[in-house]
Amino acid sequence: MKTKGRVAVSCRPMAELRPRVEDFPSTKSSEDRFAADLRGFGPVGLIALIAITFTGNISLGNLVAFPLGAVLVLIWVRLSHTSWREIGYLAPRNWMLTLVAGAALGIALKLLMKAVVMPVLGAHPVNPAYHFLAHNRGLLPRAIWAMLIAGFAEETVFRGYLFERFGKLLGSSRVAKASTVVITSAWFGLAHVADQGITGAQQALITGLVFGTIFACTRSIFLLMIAHAAFDLTALTLIYRNLESEVAHWVF
Repeated sequence: MKTKGRVAVSCRPMAELRPRVEDFPSTKSSEDRFAADLRGFGPVGLIALIAITFTGNISLGNLVAFPLGAVLVLIWVRLSHTSWREIGYLAPRNWMLTLVAGAALGIALKLLMKAVVMPVLGAHPVNPAYHFLAHNRGLLPRAIWAMLIAGFAEETVFRGYLFERFGKLLGSSRVAKASTVVITSAWFGLAHVADQGITGAQQALITGLVFGTIFACTRSIFLLMIAHAAFDLTALTLIYRNLESEVAHWVF
């Protein structure tokens, strides 16, 4: 501090003169309370849960255009001061291996579902909800975008967010994890009834059980995002090239 006559001149750096959150305890405590409320299961936490899980995606026709529910999850993570690791956003050690393994898993699972599982369940060989995409070159770019977005959006909500929520509610025992897998898979299936009917719900339920079990064991979501996108892109390829019926009769 220097003085010139009666005027005091501060020599403190400007950065030290800027107000900080720490200088206002009431502001910091209110932010902490709001974050705790978001992580809890009181009114604020339940409103967040409902908003995220029932918002879903903004769609044009049957095709996903914007993953609003997943974006709300990311906002919830920041505002609730939740670790990214808790929703499965854990970077893999080897991205290339994860990409290859995820793509292989998604393709193999889709072909298995189409050629074996769904025929056993009595499903029609052609998916009527998306058959409008057959040889539809004009909608192909939008359809590819929708398949890619669905992998990110649905895994973020149904595996990442809901596993974190049920983990806090039910605990981390084996029974709790198994219950979480079953509940989230059933929820995932029900979410597909509106646009794909019972057949789509059955496929989503089984896929959810597979992906949910993997997530319960690994707690890493990026492999599943890639697998989910590969699953949907394989389905799109079969529909676009009008190969659904042929693949559905590979075995039966």
